[in-house]
Amino acid sequence: MTTPAALGILLSGRGSNFLALHQAIERGTLPARIAAVVSNVESAPGLAKARELGLPAVAIPHRGEPDRATHEAKVVRALREAGAEWVCLAGYMRLLSPAFVAAWPRRIVNIHPSLLPAFPGTHAQEQALTHGVKVSGCTVHLVDEELDSGPIVIQRTVAVLDGDTPESLGERILEQEHQAYPEALRRLLTEPWELRGRRLVFTG
Repeated sequence: MTTPAALGILLSGRGSNFLALHQAIERGTLPARIAAVVSNVESAPGLAKARELGLPAVAIPHRGEPDRATHEAKVVRALREAGAEWVCLAGYMRLLSPAFVAAWPRRIVNIHPSLLPAFPGTHAQEQALTHGVKVSGCTVHLVDEELDSGPIVIQRTVAVLDGDTPESLGERILEQEHQAYPEALRRLLTEPWELRGRRLVFTG
């Protein structure tokens, strides 16, 4: 029997995508276990929820650190001590340095509330509405050294309605995120895949 992959979760807020991954693990549809939940925000609701669930959870605040490298070194150490084989970003509001990305090459996964490469960065739903797109959605991708630019694993689409606000559009996108993230991670863990240039291709 295959040993479940050990996941390190990074979050800064409510951690709803972390909970979606946890629920998929509990249902038996995601062959993984959560080895550690780490937040840069001590008061993050997602961190509190992880503790309620009995998961290893630690706050490593970035405020007060002399630089990004010092903070990241503490996060990397915590994840390594927990035995994390994959790192899943679940609303982690910190850019990762090339050194951090290199610590888990092709094993850091993120979910973003737009159809990348459109509307990277923050306020993606507001960007989509301002631009006037008719379709938005979410993207699960591997993390590389640039912002929201790594190879795409899975995308799900959401229609943009004429009366949408960033909040209403965001809620419908979030529903798709909670399905897409566990599905993408399950496929990465259980199916053969390779990178062909920028394209991630499942080869099974």
